[in-house]
Amino acid sequence: MKLGARILKTGFAITVALYIADLIGIEAATYAGIAAAFAIQPNIYRSFQTMLEQIYANIFGVGIGAMVVFGLGNDPVVIGFAIIIVIALCMYFKMNENTIALAIIAVLAVMETTEMLLLHFAGVRFSALTLGILSAFMVNMLFLPPKYELRLFKSIDQITSDILQWLRISTRHLSDDPALRTEIDRIETEIRHIDHTYLLFSEERIYFRKTRMPKMRKLIIFRQMINTSKKSLATLYAFHQYDDKVENIPREFQNVLVDELDKIIYSHERLLLSAMGKIKKNPTKSIEEITDPNIPHLVETLIHVYEQDDKDRLSLLPLASRLMEYHKEILHLQRILNSYQRFHEHLDFNFKRKNRKILPYP
Repeated sequence: MKLGARILKTGFAITVALYIADLIGIEAATYAGIAAAFAIQPNIYRSFQTMLEQIYANIFGVGIGAMVVFGLGNDPVVIGFAIIIVIALCMYFKMNENTIALAIIAVLAVMETTEMLLLHFAGVRFSALTLGILSAFMVNMLFLPPKYELRLFKSIDQITSDILQWLRISTRHLSDDPALRTEIDRIETEIRHIDHTYLLFSEERIYFRKTRMPKMRKLIIFRQMINTSKKSLATLYAFHQYDDKVENIPREFQNVLVDELDKIIYSHERLLLSAMGKIKKNPTKSIEEITDPNIPHLVETLIHVYEQDDKDRLSLLPLASRLMEYHKEILHLQRILNSYQRFHEHLDFNFKRKNRKILPYP
């Protein structure tokens, strides 16, 4: 069982809300804990938005509940009618499900039977729920703040390494078909998680002008890293799809295909290492000079292979097209990474990571 930061934050926020409620003498401390549980969010920006939204929902729930009790009583049918009104109002303002749930709790909290004066009772419930919301916001800000930049880079680095290893294996026809299919599905799921992490990272607000431009440039680089990884996965899928045809073509073309793909893979790996600051800023040879794939030559070789067979002449052109798209994304990543390193030389993506075993070339 793995305990994430959000789970720990939820427990801590409920504890803080209950302690503060007990300390200041709020009678309905349980409602403070419930509100804290609903208010925990994955980043500070969403936490602030949720805090405002839930305070409004709390006002709606307590206010409407108090008015309905005062006018119609607290019969179960009346309570259901009040909840319908609150839900419709929250949906009109496009509030999320957690906020609507908290508004419903606010209605139930106010409309339960009590011997206390209505206004005093509603004020106690409103204070308890607001205390829980504010406690969750403070915990989100101060306790285990998320490090999405580090998590994002490590996830991209890991998933890209997995893709490139499978590409090396697939081009040499060493991959097991069911295992590769399973890995492709897993990688697609991981990339969806990476997209979500990128969204959370992009939502983080920048409060200092000095760090605003580096953050914006990092967002562009991360977005391109993800796009490049997606193209590498598309290339892997193409090799998986056309594996039988590639294996049956002349050895000469197979060698050209493997050589060109190795150049692209090396370029991709080199850019990730460069982003981490593990490659010299001014190498003796440029990356294009060492590893620039000659895709037009690859396509010409492919056409030459099938020039006597019109039926299959263009059957592998989709594979060459995937390689061209992949290479185009790598060149774009190289340009924006070089630009970032030129303007922000002291801000490399220099993150520590676990050593991984890289499969050697067969």
